[in-house]
Amino acid sequence: MAAIHVTAEDFKQVVLDSDKPVLVDFWAEWCGPCQTMGPIVEELSAELSDMKVCKLDIDKAMEIARQYRVMSIPTFLVFEGGEVTARTVGEQTKAELKTFAGR
Repeated sequence: MAAIHVTAEDFKQVVLDSDKPVLVDFWAEWCGPCQTMGPIVEELSAELSDMKVCKLDIDKAMEIARQYRVMSIPTFLVFEGGEVTARTVGEQTKAELKTFAGR
């Protein structure tokens, strides 16, 4: 399954109201490290069947990025039950990101 591209409009429904954990990649098109992480995030979305994997373009959802204090990108947050349970920032290997996601 491909990563879900969430927007400010559907963030609550897709991420906060999810019945399973959600890994959200806060990214931007102009960000080099974000572009490097893109294929890794897509691979993980196909491998993590017990977790949703989403991408949120911060340029199109600045208020969400502010709300979760995203100061640098890429930032990865894990949401469970509508709450942030884990946070990491920066470029990572696939294994590191998978371990971070708790899988």
